Amino acid sequence: MKVEQIYTGCLAQGAYFIQSEGEAVVIDPLRETKPYIQKAEKENVKIKYVLETHFHADFVSGHVDLANATGATIVFGPNATTSFKAHIAKDGEELKVGKITIKVLHTPGHTMESTSYLLLDENGKEYAIFSGDTLFIGDVGRPDLAVKSSLTIEDLAGTLYDSLRNKIMPLPGSVIVYPAHGAGSSCGKNMSKETFDTLGNQKKINYALRADMTKAEFITEVTSGLLPPPSYFPLNVKMNKEGYTNINEVIKKGTKGLDPEEFEAIANETGALKLDVRGQIEFSKSFITNSINIGIDGGFAPWVGTLIPDINQQILLITDEGREEESVIRLARVGYDNTIGYLKGGINAWKNAGKEVDQINSISVQTFVDTYRADKNINILDVRKKGEYEAEHIMDVTNLPLDTINEGMPLIDKNKTYYVHCAGGYRSMIYTSILKSRGYENLINVENGFKTIIAAAPEIKTSAFVCPSTLSN
Repeated sequence: MKVEQIYTGCLAQGAYFIQSEGEAVVIDPLRETKPYIQKAEKENVKIKYVLETHFHADFVSGHVDLANATGATIVFGPNATTSFKAHIAKDGEELKVGKITIKVLHTPGHTMESTSYLLLDENGKEYAIFSGDTLFIGDVGRPDLAVKSSLTIEDLAGTLYDSLRNKIMPLPGSVIVYPAHGAGSSCGKNMSKETFDTLGNQKKINYALRADMTKAEFITEVTSGLLPPPSYFPLNVKMNKEGYTNINEVIKKGTKGLDPEEFEAIANETGALKLDVRGQIEFSKSFITNSINIGIDGGFAPWVGTLIPDINQQILLITDEGREEESVIRLARVGYDNTIGYLKGGINAWKNAGKEVDQINSISVQTFVDTYRADKNINILDVRKKGEYEAEHIMDVTNLPLDTINEGMPLIDKNKTYYVHCAGGYRSMIYTSILKSRGYENLINVENGFKTIIAAAPEIKTSAFVCPSTLSN
């Protein structure tokens, strides 16, 4: 028996490849199927099952393509309804994979079809549980994503309480918990950076598994402090239920190389979004006018899903050389399948063709600190999340989080100059690029962000919550 966790940091997502005696099972695979197929070939095993813990909201799973490519059976738990061929397992059903057994445990609450898979080793010993979004390390799944007219968030939270206590907590403390997500995912609110743990330790440190917790207390704690889910979540659920375009077709369409003339003509003809996925520093120095920056080396896919509201939006890519296919795949992971090409030769080809470029006014932390010390009345925008801002922030700044950029934009005076910062420089460049593409010219990006600012000038930090009523000084 061999268990492998395949963790993808930008989505904070864990997929699993389990094998025994020439057979394998994949749990919650990502959209791209090639890595799983190559792994099966390398290990000389046949993928027998593709197990889904639930209909994922934060990414498009690869179950349909993987099953079509390998002949594996897609398995969902009770209550699941799909538009494609799948085995809807019963609670307690056992699936044989080589000499191991995988037992289906229906654990509704995060969603009503949510199911955990208990792995029994060759000797029938309870070895590990693949808990999906039912149980995380340090947290449990949010119960607000499957709310319907007949189900309230409190109903789902109560159901989750029962699932945890009746199905998971009675298991031996030695059982390893392998969740679908870790810290950084929007599917929970208090997830650990650790990607697995023993159930025994989770019973000690996970607030939601306290032995003395009543159902009412659980419901209150689990439902409090939840931020609104990203707008693309329902669209990903729909794709995971109904199927999607084959990933190879998406890649073929998206990796069509376009010279500058072709790129410009298609952009003008289609109105496609010009998405530059290079690092923020390189982007700031030179970029195609009206393109926006979401760097591929940050939290790329979730920010795409949050900031590009139309999942069918046509996209033209500007990338570093050799990262075109990677960019197309990572867009497809969250359902953005409509990339229609990339700029062949990148920004240098664009400039060599004499095409117009733009720049972001981006300054070092030291320059910002010197400016602030000389004039504490400068306008500063903190684009971190509300919780980050409330924990600590620079005195006399305004918090307009990146994830609510459309709501905050009308509050910004185009005639005033603003210094924009986030925690490390990634989000502030996204924010500045989007606003610049909409005609906001007086924005200055602060490189590196809050952590470096406070290290250079600790005296300008405050933890007092301030909510300015206006952006005017």
